[in-house]
Amino acid sequence: MSQTPPLAGSGLRVSFEFFPPKTEKMEENLWRSIERLAPLGPSFVSVTYGAGGSTRERTHQTIERILKETTLTPAAHLTCVDASREEVDEVVRQYWETGVRHFVALRGDGQNGVGGKYVPREDGYRNAVELVAGLKAFADFEISVAAYPEKHPESPDFATDIDLLKRKVDNGATRAITQFFFDNDVFERYVERVRRAGIYIPIVPGIVPIHDFVKVARFSNATGAKIPSWLAERFDGLEEDPQTRSHVAAAVCAEQVLDLQKRGLSDFHFYTMNRADLVYSICHILGMRAGTAAAPKSEAAAA
Repeated sequence: MSQTPPLAGSGLRVSFEFFPPKTEKMEENLWRSIERLAPLGPSFVSVTYGAGGSTRERTHQTIERILKETTLTPAAHLTCVDASREEVDEVVRQYWETGVRHFVALRGDGQNGVGGKYVPREDGYRNAVELVAGLKAFADFEISVAAYPEKHPESPDFATDIDLLKRKVDNGATRAITQFFFDNDVFERYVERVRRAGIYIPIVPGIVPIHDFVKVARFSNATGAKIPSWLAERFDGLEEDPQTRSHVAAAVCAEQVLDLQKRGLSDFHFYTMNRADLVYSICHILGMRAGTAAAPKSEAAAA
């Protein structure tokens, strides 16, 4: 399937992840973020999906609004958690009727969130391998799946982890987006393992701008992503200095992406946390400039 071409001068293609809002204020913030980042021409934007359908309706509403009010291509997250196959298939059918042709297919976190034990339903899809097969049985969707440079915390070893990725690819996955990481050597070694296993789909680095180092460190501990000592030192003493912290975060993230670009990477997926300014600053440092191709339809019509 075709991808958005890189913007002139940057050589990069980016995609952005958002999460569905819980309140009217969060809705306003989300939409400001989408409007801020849309002119950068992302390949797609994904919207996350909570366990047990906790955000199912809000995710669908956000996807629907993106389709109606922008020229962005949305990718809907879909998980196996607390749902039967029939319920998941019905969600897929609804998205198809809305116009969605790209899914991010995930097993999903445990019922108690990240770090919680995952228990599949007997009448449900057991994992992302089965979910990808179910999506492909419905239609020839574009399907992104998860990959773990430092392996999934529940996997006993890398061999098991990469075998699961290969099974997802064999069932029709077209792209893998990684868990965020901070050591590019770790990512490079992971890609080498993946290629040796005969997996040749794009492995897109997942990049997390550090808005709050303490929160990122806590989440990293739960997901198995290691925080290098040099990174902790960069943010040391900035707990009460948000302005300097933002400058440091932009520099750190841009350095990581520029290094990956030197290693031959051109596609990057940013976990935005529904906050646009830091991501926009990073993309500007990387040489990306706002265009008009993905501007909100209302603005495009007024131009």
